Amino acid sequence: MKLLLTIAYDGTAYHGYQVQSGQVTVQEKLNDAVCRVFGKRYPVTGCSRTDSGVHALDFKATVTLDGDAPQIPADRVPLAMNIMLPADIAVKSAVPVPDSFHPRYDVKSKEYRYRILNSRIRDPFLAGRAYQFPVPLDTVLMNRAAGYFVGTHDFSAFTASGSDVADRVRTVYNCSVTSDGGIVTVTVSGSGFLYNMVRIITGTLIDVSCGKICADSIPDIIASLDRERAGFTAPACGLYLYRVEYDSDFTEGGTRT
Repeated sequence: MKLLLTIAYDGTAYHGYQVQSGQVTVQEKLNDAVCRVFGKRYPVTGCSRTDSGVHALDFKATVTLDGDAPQIPADRVPLAMNIMLPADIAVKSAVPVPDSFHPRYDVKSKEYRYRILNSRIRDPFLAGRAYQFPVPLDTVLMNRAAGYFVGTHDFSAFTASGSDVADRVRTVYNCSVTSDGGIVTVTVSGSGFLYNMVRIITGTLIDVSCGKICADSIPDIIASLDRERAGFTAPACGLYLYRVEYDSDFTEGGTRT
């Protein structure tokens, strides 16, 4: 049986999601919890590879069980796993899915949100959970620039230098900027993302607000494929994997609807 887990975590203490030798990661903690609950190290497969310090509200992962696993009802799995997990990781739900389902390759869209504390005064309750930027941001101008990211483009200018990914064409469905109570949020949804892509988009939009990059130059920057022309890489602490969607919903019986 294969279960689809919905997971939330504060990534501050972790060296990203994926298991890495000598590093504490979210996947390592999930693997340990699965082993303690089900008595065996069943494979846990994630929908994404979030970086060090990046958070998630709707991370998806599957655990593939065999006939030797205890018969725990799916709705009880979150309770059992959360007892075994640290306080900064929580399994929110678990549902059966078909054996053919893959949490990464079956993704229809992902939505990331980047939170900016736009204030000269720090907020201790947002430490590690938002990027403090003291200069007032022009969200109208940022929104104008954000609209240029929507569509299917080669985003080579918006990925980390030295990336070995060959196909850098991605489709962005939405890119927008909102402000509420001193928190500026950059929302980006798309078919998939390159390494550091959302953080570089965010840094570029901040640079637009600060007058370092012209809002209407975004199409030229995209077309240039030149990382040096885009803005800085915003820190990891403000980034959240907010939503992951699939082509179909899944019932408790493990069939697509």
